This record gives sequence, structure tokens and C-alpha cells, in this order.
Amino acid sequence: MMENRGADCDDGWVRMKIGAIVMFVLALASGTGAAIAQGAAPQPIAIPPWFATTFLDFREDIADAAREHKRLLVYFGQDGCPYCAKLMSVNFSQRSIVETTRRHFVAIALDIWGDRDTTWVDGSVMPEKELARKLGVQFTPTVLFFDEHARVVARIDGYWPPRRFEAVLDYVAGRHEREQSLASWLQARVKDEASPTLHDEPFFMSPPYDLAHRAGGKPLAVIFETVDCPACDELHREGFRHPDVMAQVRRFDVARFPIFATTPLVTPAGQRTTAAAWARELGIVYAPSVVFFDAAGAEVFRIDAYLRPFHFSSSFAYVADRGYVSEPSFQRWLRARAERLRAEGKTVDLWN
Repeated sequence: MMENRGADCDDGWVRMKIGAIVMFVLALASGTGAAIAQGAAPQPIAIPPWFATTFLDFREDIADAAREHKRLLVYFGQDGCPYCAKLMSVNFSQRSIVETTRRHFVAIALDIWGDRDTTWVDGSVMPEKELARKLGVQFTPTVLFFDEHARVVARIDGYWPPRRFEAVLDYVAGRHEREQSLASWLQARVKDEASPTLHDEPFFMSPPYDLAHRAGGKPLAVIFETVDCPACDELHREGFRHPDVMAQVRRFDVARFPIFATTPLVTPAGQRTTAAAWARELGIVYAPSVVFFDAAGAEVFRIDAYLRPFHFSSSFAYVADRGYVSEPSFQRWLRARAERLRAEGKTVDLWN
């Protein structure tokens, strides 16, 4: 790891970001948003200057972090990404988040479309974009946290608001994965001002929940929510009130479960269980999360973060149109969809 001396830093060291500036994972590499004219290049957003400059050898970066009693934080982003912009301008502008990150982590930034060489923990060398595929990065921003043994102990797919993001930092910094799951940690420590009850929708399936025997041959979308969840409130207030979203949702059977509920159900694979046990088995951490299954009951895609309407509706379209069959990268499929819509004279707004 390369380091530069800096007198104005708390610990006397400055780690400078190298290479391309990274941005949004649900945005489009060639797309823009309402604030950027169609056809213009995606606008870059600066990564904090205290991010590390390294040779992108994960073996060395993890070992160097461990010697400093820190852990490795790896951020994936792309140009033109409003969610990445929000992570940088909102989360990483808050003193407590910055201080916690600098004290307990070595942070590096990668571009999901980038060509810089990286060395994975097994010694294999590949460009950033190939590593992103290897690690299953489908959204930007995606943040991975590695322990001293090169294991991913926590993962954030998409944008998480400051309080929840900081709770993940505390979880990983405190090595709490040895004691409890991230979902349990968040449930106990992040209390947001939001509705104390769940919102119902007329298209939600009714009990008994037998997800293995559904008539009609539609794909299945399973939504996991909690009470006191602002993002869940916004999902119902805006997402399910948007005509483009509902046009896609109607193509699905939709089931909704509280993450920690004892609601009995039969999974698409025919297993009898409860919502809480199934959520744990699926590795559900964030609310709302949406897990998509094809008509045969196999999981094909999931959303682990709140998405604005364009990306939310596109996620449903990606599954309903079986886009994942010909294009396993949701980001590339999304970019092609946006280009096609623009060619038809339609406005593509990444945020509203």
C-alpha cells in the first residue's frame, strides 16, 4: 500500500484516491438524469481524498489494514450515479461517519466499468469491471467489508441512509459478526421515525401463503419489510403509486412478509417454514428487500436497497422479460433499456 505524509490529518497520514472517479450502480454508464442533458457525458463526483491509493492487490490491502488493526472497505461505483453522489455528498460529509471510517477502515474505490488491474485474494488478476462481475455487483453504490481472513462480513447493495450506513460501520468495526447477524444488529439499533404499522396493497397475495403452487404461471416477487421503516413508507407512497412501476408489478404474483414475523408459508421450493426463518435463509438484511423468482420457483434477482421509480420498475421488467437470461449484468441491461426508451422519445429520469 502506498501512503503519503500529511500534517493536517489526525493520524498524520493521508491516503489519496487513485484512478477514475466512480459513481452510480443503478444509473446508466451512458445515461444521465433530469439534471444532465441527454447525450452529455455522465458527470463525475469526487471520491473523498482520504480514500487509499493502493496497487489494488486485495491480499496486500487486507493484510496492510489488519496490521493497522483496521478492515478493508471496498466501494464500487460509476459515473453519473445519483445514489453514489448521495453517498459521497451526504453520508461522507458527516463527521461521525468520516471519523469512524478513517479510524477503523482502509477504504478504496473501484469503477464497475474500469480497466485498472486488480489482484483477487487467490492471486488471479483481472480488471475492475471483471472483479465487479465476479463479486456479483449489480447496483451502485455497492460497499463490501472484508475481515482479516479475506471474508466478506457485510455488504451494502445500493444507497443506505446515514444512520443505517453508520450502524453497519459500527457492526463491522466492532467485529460483531462473531456474535449476531447484521439484520439483528440493525433491528436493535436503528430506530427511524416512520409508520408503526405495515402498509397493505390490493395486489399482495393473501394467506395461506403457498408460494410453490401458484396458478397463472407468473414470476414471483417477494417483498420483505418492517415497521418503523422510512424507505418502506416511501416505497408505498411513491413506488407503488407510479404508473410505470405498476405496469410492471401487474406482471407478477407479489407476496409481502415482515422480516421478523412468524407467518407460516411454503417457499417456492416447497419448504414449510416461517417468514423470519426464510428471511434468515435468504440472507435478508435491509428493508425493503425484493427477491424475484421465475415461474419455476428459482431465485433470479433481488433488490437489497430502496430504488427510485425508474430503477424499481426496471427491476421488475428485467425479471418479467427474462433479461437476466441473455444479459446477466443488470447494469448493462438497464443501460440498453434506457437507450431504447430515449430512442422512442421517452424521458428517462434516474431519480424521480
